[in-house]
Amino acid sequence: MMNRQRQLIGQLTDRELLFHLYLTQLILLAISGVLGWIFFEKGHIIGLFDWRDAAVWKIGIPAGLAVVILDLFLMKALPSSYFDDGGLNEKIFTNRSFPHIAFIAAVVALSEEILFRGIIQEKTGLVIASIIFAIIHYRYLFNWFLFINIVALSFLIGALYSWTGNLAVTAAMHFTIDFLLGIVLKIRSRQGG
Repeated sequence: MMNRQRQLIGQLTDRELLFHLYLTQLILLAISGVLGWIFFEKGHIIGLFDWRDAAVWKIGIPAGLAVVILDLFLMKALPSSYFDDGGLNEKIFTNRSFPHIAFIAAVVALSEEILFRGIIQEKTGLVIASIIFAIIHYRYLFNWFLFINIVALSFLIGALYSWTGNLAVTAAMHFTIDFLLGIVLKIRSRQGG
């Protein structure tokens, strides 16, 4: 299955890949809008973000840094096959500028945190939201290590949201992870590995 996935990813042009990436995030935001409209009062989601909260800088970003440091350590200690997602992350980030990587990380962090923590976790709880989050990251289902990683990360982000009640904290954590790992992939591709 992973070879088939790698082959499909390889056939996508850069433009098609970006189109699908942004379309996916737009769909997540649309789903969030519909579910938010059905289940919550007007302005509910916006009220879950408090960017002035010091926890954004004291908890969210340091937690994201800790995840990235752990990931980098594991990448050095474990076989590269453990981190094989079919080449999608490499293809997404390798040819991007640093501002574009930041933009992608911000779009993904905001759209996913709104849906998974702000709506699904608010309505169904941490466990169901974390499982759905892991399943949505479909490409990780075929690599046991990446699947365990995404489930653990989802529980961590969800627990952080339960603790702080602030989507800005989890979005900052999510952004930090995606942005820094995107930069790592870009730099490694320049260095040939």
